[in-house]
Amino acid sequence: MFRDRPEFALELLRDLQGVDIPETTLVQVASNDFNDRPSSDLRPDTVVTLGPPHAPVHAIIVEIQQLKSDPKRTQLPRYAAALWLSLRSPVTVLCICPEARTAAWYAEPFTTSLPGYEFQAYVIGPEQVPPITEPDQATKNPDLAILAMLTHGRRREVTEACLFGFNSLRDGYASKYIEHAFRTAEPTVQDIMKEIMTMPTWTATTPLGREERARGQAEGEAKGKAEAVLRVLNTRGVHVPSDVRSRITACTDQTQLDTLLDRALTATTTDDLFD
Repeated sequence: MFRDRPEFALELLRDLQGVDIPETTLVQVASNDFNDRPSSDLRPDTVVTLGPPHAPVHAIIVEIQQLKSDPKRTQLPRYAAALWLSLRSPVTVLCICPEARTAAWYAEPFTTSLPGYEFQAYVIGPEQVPPITEPDQATKNPDLAILAMLTHGRRREVTEACLFGFNSLRDGYASKYIEHAFRTAEPTVQDIMKEIMTMPTWTATTPLGREERARGQAEGEAKGKAEAVLRVLNTRGVHVPSDVRSRITACTDQTQLDTLLDRALTATTTDDLFD
């Protein structure tokens, strides 16, 4: 998200944190490899620089933090110091934290063992990200909508508004944002997304949407056939134990359900269904 549109990091710092960032039209993603030796321990998620690449006026390190991590929290001041030494320009560290307690933890000042160097990151958490509840809001600012789903996605109205807003984006971008939202969402939010994308009002304009629509239709057909099997058995007076009922309703194989329905027409016990 930040690599595709690095200006989004500036917008978050200015609009949601009130940070005074220099005005410039040159905003680009820079290398995130700070190492001066063979290593991989100084590599933040994304680095954005402002101004000419050879003489940037400011740099922003963007980190996505979903869990508390002492090693990662210790790394943040190292990232800032290493980038400052490399560019000799002011450095701001921006942490995106979907969970409120994690955001509060990363927002606390961190005193390093270097005298006089107290580090503090700017943190965007649920309290800083406005919940998006109207699709046109998500269409106008899809990047902020991604953060809204990360931080408020358990609220169905937020996820629904964002998805329908993404679906209104022009070709290519709809699929990009919906797929990205699904990959970054927690399982609970993914379940809400799947449910929304099987609604009759959802237009399946993306591969994921079409896949979920097809899956929903298949599940609906399987459920209907299972209910038909039980209805035929009930009409014919065949006793159906609870375990057999559960086995029938849990079946999603269309061919097997067709077989069960055919056998239910002549079965005298449930054993006849599976023999």
